[in-house]
Amino acid sequence: MKIHIKNGRLIDPANGIDAQRDLYIAAGRIAGVGEAPAGFAASKTIDASGLVVAPGLVDLSARLREPGYEYKATLESEMQAAMQGGVTSLVCPPDTDPVLDEPGLVEMLKHRAKTLNQAHVYPLGALTTGLKGAALTEMAELTEAGCIGFSQAEEPILDTNVLMRAMQYARTFDYTVWLRPQDPHLGRTGIAHSGPVASRLGLSGVPVMSETIALHTIFELMRSTGVRVHLCRISSAAGLDLVRAAKKEGLPVTCDVGAHHIHLTDADIGFFDSNARVTPPFRAQRDRDAIRQGLLDGTIDVICSDHTPVDDDEKLLPFGEASPGATGLELLLSLALKWADECVDTSEQPLARAIAKVTADAARVIGLPSGQLATGSVADICIFDPAARWTVDSTVLASQGKHTPFLGYELAGRVKTTIVAGHVAFER
Repeated sequence: MKIHIKNGRLIDPANGIDAQRDLYIAAGRIAGVGEAPAGFAASKTIDASGLVVAPGLVDLSARLREPGYEYKATLESEMQAAMQGGVTSLVCPPDTDPVLDEPGLVEMLKHRAKTLNQAHVYPLGALTTGLKGAALTEMAELTEAGCIGFSQAEEPILDTNVLMRAMQYARTFDYTVWLRPQDPHLGRTGIAHSGPVASRLGLSGVPVMSETIALHTIFELMRSTGVRVHLCRISSAAGLDLVRAAKKEGLPVTCDVGAHHIHLTDADIGFFDSNARVTPPFRAQRDRDAIRQGLLDGTIDVICSDHTPVDDDEKLLPFGEASPGATGLELLLSLALKWADECVDTSEQPLARAIAKVTADAARVIGLPSGQLATGSVADICIFDPAARWTVDSTVLASQGKHTPFLGYELAGRVKTTIVAGHVAFER
């Protein structure tokens, strides 16, 4: 199909474009930017007047819950959520059931996703067999099956020797290790940020030092092995200071933050709102403010949705018993735009900066040529109305997981059209 997108504001941070330009699509790729290629005859024209035309969003953490947890979500429901959120590429962690530790399981997931003809799915392989933190997986075979990196998800590696061997293995083949920095003992049973709010509510705490101690260990092992590491869901000001110093030192490290952590603090737990039970926990306001500054100064590379759908049976429980997690695929764009809008006084081109954090910067972390609209690139596109406001309500969410701390919030930014590899996958 040949598509002509006209009259839109084209924002392509990877190529420094923020201007009104038409876009031309043919054979699943960008055929022209600004000017139509010779002999181009559109079979479909999309009028994007008043809308932003941007690269499709690239989400670095979206749990699809298949295989094994179909009662929480299915591939069909979460792919539809991705389309409604303008997410055309997503990375899924390996903590499925069974765990993604064998090539056949990875191939099956990729095949299932491909048959739906919606978002591109990039699995992370398990770093250790069964995520048990003991035997290393066959990373080379998992990479051939389609894995773009290796992770323990939320499961700790108790033996630092095992983590070092995994990093050495990964470095040998230039693989990226994805780690969520949390000490395996400190705060392991905690459910809220250690501080006055947790004390007042009588909740067990997760101290900031559980993140910083883990970061010290990771950075020492990086210095020894030279491995490339992506840090998942940084949550504290102290942790960001360590990441900033590591980057200044020249260590090959990148990091992301969950979109909800840009806006909420431990005070948003309110009166034990289980929708605010997430991992890592919402921290203090100074940590939230440091996250916003880290996004502005480049310490934090990417905003991700940290999409973790949870069903009613596991969420509608007392705070301490509820499963952590929140839906996020459909909120990623709006929450990024909300950050940009609130940082408008301190950020040049806030809209372009926000889009970069969920497109080009995310694609760079996983080493993919997506997240841009250059001529010849794959036509993954998100067309949205930055001024349209919508209310987050369970009835409008396509995800099977309806729980998010933003229920009832009014947000700006509504996806109108999502195009994946040149075909219109969603239209509102």
